[in-house]
Amino acid sequence: MTLKAQIETKLQGALAPVHLEVINESHMHSVPKGAETHFKVVVVSNRFEGLPAVKRHQLVYGALSDEMRNKPGIHALAITSRTPSEWDASPEANESPKCHGGTGK
Repeated sequence: MTLKAQIETKLQGALAPVHLEVINESHMHSVPKGAETHFKVVVVSNRFEGLPAVKRHQLVYGALSDEMRNKPGIHALAITSRTPSEWDASPEANESPKCHGGTGK
């Protein structure tokens, strides 16, 4: 199973999202071709109701703790975490930070 698929499975199980996108952004960084190290996730879940961004991100990191800790694994993770009503009002993901020192290829 690819790391992307593992991330999708773990987030589905932990957060029961109504919308989930897992985007491998590794090609934008200085990594070997085909690497799975840099990801962006867009998670829309009722579990985020009433939680500040820090707590939402902690839920995402908690669900992916093995993938964050183990090598090879996730090196960088950009997170957009919204409730369904927030997503309905603004259905756009946050832009991932630019890689410093990456080739961008």
